[in-house]
Amino acid sequence: MIIYLHGFDSTSPGNHEKVLQLQFIDPDVRFLSYSTLHPRHDMQHLIKEVDKVQQQAEGKTTLICGVGLGGYWAERIGFLCGIRQVMFNPNLSPQNNMTGKIDRPEEYVDIATKCVNDFREKNRDQCLVILSREDGVLDSQETADALSPYYSIIWDEEQSHKFKNISVHLQRIKAFQHRV
Repeated sequence: MIIYLHGFDSTSPGNHEKVLQLQFIDPDVRFLSYSTLHPRHDMQHLIKEVDKVQQQAEGKTTLICGVGLGGYWAERIGFLCGIRQVMFNPNLSPQNNMTGKIDRPEEYVDIATKCVNDFREKNRDQCLVILSREDGVLDSQETADALSPYYSIIWDEEQSHKFKNISVHLQRIKAFQHRV
């Protein structure tokens, strides 16, 4: 089972396209939506929804996948719920780069301080990161520098921030999902 988290633009048709692409490696893909505007509420909502989905999984290997802001949440929620994560161009600092787009960016700082200390060290090798060389929105090298001590990084030479086409990475994602 794959849980898919959209980025800041929850209504983008690209979300549906990514869900369809993920279904090539796992027919059970669940799209979870969240507000994007209220971080504390989003975190509570996503933990509750992921827990509900996991209870329905009936022994299936679960993976949580997110793009942009969805990547931010996939890493944290996946860690807290004990499932592997895949992040495409994750937004690691929404409190800095989403001011004016979300109601309370300072809540991301609060979430970071309330999260488990050194959670990436404790989550080591449980996340796969796929970054665009030409993101166009975020600094991919900065993201790679922050995450490479903990997770495998895969570079994509063609996709932009929204990562419309994930098909070239599907077999790596599938292998990561089912890795023992």
